[in-house]
Amino acid sequence: MPGPVLIFDSGVGGLSVIEPLRRRLPDAALAYACDNAMMPYGTRPDGWLVERILAVCEAAVAASGCCVLVVACNTASTLALDALRSRLAVPVIGTVPAIKPAAELSRTRHIGLLATSATVARPYTDRLIHDFAADCRVTRVAADPLVRQAERLLAGEEPDSRIIQEATAPLWGAPDLDVVVLGCTHFPLLSPCIAAAAPRPVSLVDSSEAIARRTAQIAVDPSPRCGQDKSYATAPDARLARAVAGFGFAEPGLLTLD
Repeated sequence: MPGPVLIFDSGVGGLSVIEPLRRRLPDAALAYACDNAMMPYGTRPDGWLVERILAVCEAAVAASGCCVLVVACNTASTLALDALRSRLAVPVIGTVPAIKPAAELSRTRHIGLLATSATVARPYTDRLIHDFAADCRVTRVAADPLVRQAERLLAGEEPDSRIIQEATAPLWGAPDLDVVVLGCTHFPLLSPCIAAAAPRPVSLVDSSEAIARRTAQIAVDPSPRCGQDKSYATAPDARLARAVAGFGFAEPGLLTLD
């Protein structure tokens, strides 16, 4: 069924997958939807989150007429992916922390996971580590304040380097840690800032390329791009409008939730 590729996140973090998606699907129409009224997701209760994610994604799928939904949010994916797939008529692609490629890349067998508190503690994350990094030491760091810093960056403001340094500091205590998983789609937007906060060179790994590759396999007949792509939000926000405009999206339309 023709339609745009719809990317969903709580805020602007999902914009980190737009460039890889456009490289693999250069002619495809995209749509972007975010639940900015309730961001950030990482600190909210699980039961509430599942119902909220279902409601926002259902509204966004209906508004966009998409051919596939990309859940570009680790928290939403590790919590609500099965529920979305059972509820929606379109294919749903999720995002998981890049534990497998990080383990393959690490030479010291000590990797870091930088994510929201929800993703760090999720049983799904435990299984990823068990399945793909069982021989690695994994230092998990909940870095919820970085979500706001990524939002500031795309709104045209300067991220607070002190907050970034404090949030990432627990990673740097062990000198053998050589790879860091950016386990929230907001965090790749801060890659230069995170690298600058590190006391030594480390490799930063995220899921954006894997998401784009999987989407290109699933979205076999997306609508062609024509002018600005559409975007949607749950609350008006001039800073959000500026952020999505930088990625080729029109000013967000407001989603109506049941």
